[in-house]
Amino acid sequence: MSEQRRGRGSRQGYYENDAQGRYYENGPGQGQQGGYYQDAPGEGYYEGGQGQNYYENGQGQGYYENGQGQGYYEGGQGYYGNQGPQGYYGNGPQGYYQEPPRKKKKKKKRGKVLFAVSILVLLILFLGLFVMAQLNRMDRVNLGDILVNAGIGGSSGYRNIALFGVDSRAGELASGTNSDTIIVCSINQKTGDIKLASVYRDTYLDHTDGSYGKATECYAKGGAELAINMLNKNLDLDITDFVTVNFNAIVEAVDLLGGIEVDVTEEELQWLNGYAYDLINQSQVENYTTYEPLASAGTQQLNGVQALAYCRIRYTTGWDFKRTERQREVINKIFQKAQAQGVTALAGLVNQMLPDIATSLTNTEILSLAAGIANYKIVDSIGFPYNQTTADISAGDCVIPINLSANVSQLHADLFGVQGYTPSDTVQQISSQIISATGIQ
Repeated sequence: MSEQRRGRGSRQGYYENDAQGRYYENGPGQGQQGGYYQDAPGEGYYEGGQGQNYYENGQGQGYYENGQGQGYYEGGQGYYGNQGPQGYYGNGPQGYYQEPPRKKKKKKKRGKVLFAVSILVLLILFLGLFVMAQLNRMDRVNLGDILVNAGIGGSSGYRNIALFGVDSRAGELASGTNSDTIIVCSINQKTGDIKLASVYRDTYLDHTDGSYGKATECYAKGGAELAINMLNKNLDLDITDFVTVNFNAIVEAVDLLGGIEVDVTEEELQWLNGYAYDLINQSQVENYTTYEPLASAGTQQLNGVQALAYCRIRYTTGWDFKRTERQREVINKIFQKAQAQGVTALAGLVNQMLPDIATSLTNTEILSLAAGIANYKIVDSIGFPYNQTTADISAGDCVIPINLSANVSQLHADLFGVQGYTPSDTVQQISSQIISATGIQ
């Protein structure tokens, strides 16, 4: 056997050659180009310092490992592992590729989350489109120029909407029919408090063009736009939107809610039954062909047609003033019951009533108002004018405001909490003209 050694600094190595094979090492393999090689019968072995890889060539089988990649290959039935995706491949009778367990679990969880979010987004989108499509069934009215008196104030923080109930049996909502009900709905946007102020339909007021007559006539002459301008000019308001319903809307609302509870007096009982019978007999309401009259006064559960008949009673003590009180009572009962039954009931209610409603509100505004229904409460209900009398004048049998300016000042105190409100010059001029035309002050 012969042997040779050689060294220089940190690089040392040796070479051996005998009958069994050869052996060579260059450096300790620590940051050097070092390793060894052995050639036995049909077998070889190699190591590289930084790479730390091995190669063996035996009986048709090979093996390779790469330090950084940590992958290897075997000839007969071989596989390859890569540290990146850490997957394996077998090239034998059967082969496969497998993700590492940790990566697989993480990917699966993320997939479930993404799927759930996608479903949620689709449901919200579908619901939104459905609601919008339903709301589009309403009669939508674009208002023109809305009149607001100069110098008015006190209503900041309130949303004022005009509510009209029209004397219509065939869906005439735009104009051409008198407004049987005129209500200013004032919403305190901070507290959610709602106050309802009925304007008596026969109130003698300026029709916005210097002509005077009954308030109810404005809707027939110029629809909601003229009716709103009449309210704004005579009462110093800033109404810009309205909702109009016809008879069937009240009937449908009450029936969908399962009826409302009302205390009916003996005086009201005969009129209620009489109006209900006429509504059905004259086919003025839908879905009713016969009528079973209420048998007695007292607390009663009224159905839709009975509730509407109750709203129309005007020939009892209190006359038209009492009638507007009944109308506000029924609105309050409907609102309270719908609020108690929740959003689902409200959605069904609105869906059924849509063909009987006209409004200037956009879909976005309607949804915004509906979203806050749980916070709303009707806290007050009043009739206007407060101080009034009746008189048969050239415009007919009218309700005459006694000093319109003083009545308007009281209205702003009740609706907006403004004490000592000074009406605009416009309202004061109208007040003076009413006194001049009627002699009532």
